[in-house]
Amino acid sequence: THLIIIDARAGLHADQAYLASHVQGAIRADLERDLTALADDPIRGGRHPLPSLRSWCERLGSWGIDPSAAVAIYDDAGGGMAAARAWWMIQAVGHERVAVVDGGLDALVRAGVPTESGSVLPRACGPYPCSAPAWPVVDAHTVDRARSDPGWCLIDARAPERYRGETEPLDPIAGHIPGALNLYWRSQLDSDDRLAEPAELRARYDAIVRGARSDHVICYCGSGVTACHLLLGLHAAGHRGARLYPGSWSEWCRQDRPVARGAEDASSTG
Repeated sequence: THLIIIDARAGLHADQAYLASHVQGAIRADLERDLTALADDPIRGGRHPLPSLRSWCERLGSWGIDPSAAVAIYDDAGGGMAAARAWWMIQAVGHERVAVVDGGLDALVRAGVPTESGSVLPRACGPYPCSAPAWPVVDAHTVDRARSDPGWCLIDARAPERYRGETEPLDPIAGHIPGALNLYWRSQLDSDDRLAEPAELRARYDAIVRGARSDHVICYCGSGVTACHLLLGLHAAGHRGARLYPGSWSEWCRQDRPVARGAEDASSTG
C-alpha cells in the first residue's frame, strides 16, 4: 500500500495557493480540469458534468492511483470544494481506500504535517481497473419520477436562501426541484470545518430519509459538487449507496421542468 495525497482546493486562486503551499507530496486535482468534463451545454449535464469513466480512470492512473493505493483528499472548505467530489468519484469506480481529511488543510497544518511549495509530479501508472459499469448517478427523468414517489428521498444541498428561491447567483432561474427537502451541506460541519459525529448525522438523515432505501436517496445542489458532501455525510451516517444527480439545479432549471419556491415542509432544514 502506498499513500497518495490529493489537494482538491477549488476556486479562482486555488492553483496559485497550491503552488505557494501544500502538504508535502500532495498532487493537484482541479475541479474544472480534472473532476469535470468540458461543459459544452449546461442544459445537458449542468455546469460540472462528470467525465467519462474511461477518461476518469486514465486520470487516476496518471496520478499513480492503483487498487493498492490509499488516497487522502483535502481542501480548504470542509470537504465541500472539492474534496468530497473527488472522494465520491474515486470510490464510485470501486476504490475503497479513499478518505476526505476531516478539517482539511488547516487541520493538517495544525497537526504539524509538513508543507512545501511548487508542484508535485505524480508517478503515473496504467488506467485504474474500474469495476463499475457506469457512474452511480440518476438523470433528470429519474429525478422527475422520484420527486413525488414516497419511496424515494430527494435532498438539495444548497444554502437555504437558494433552495427557497430567494436568490440565485449562478443559474438563470431561482428555486428548487419540487418535492426536494433542504439540508445545507455546510450545516454538517462544526466551527473547525469537521464533519459532525456519525450519530448526529444519522439522526439528521433518518429524519429526512424517512425509511427510504439508501439507493433511493438522491442528492443534488447547483452543479453536482457540494451534493457530494451530502453523500459523504450519508456514508458516514451508514446510508451507503445514495445517488448523485450530477446535472443538479443547473441542468434542471434549463430544461423547462417544474420549479418550486419556499420550504417544502417542516423537515426542510438549513
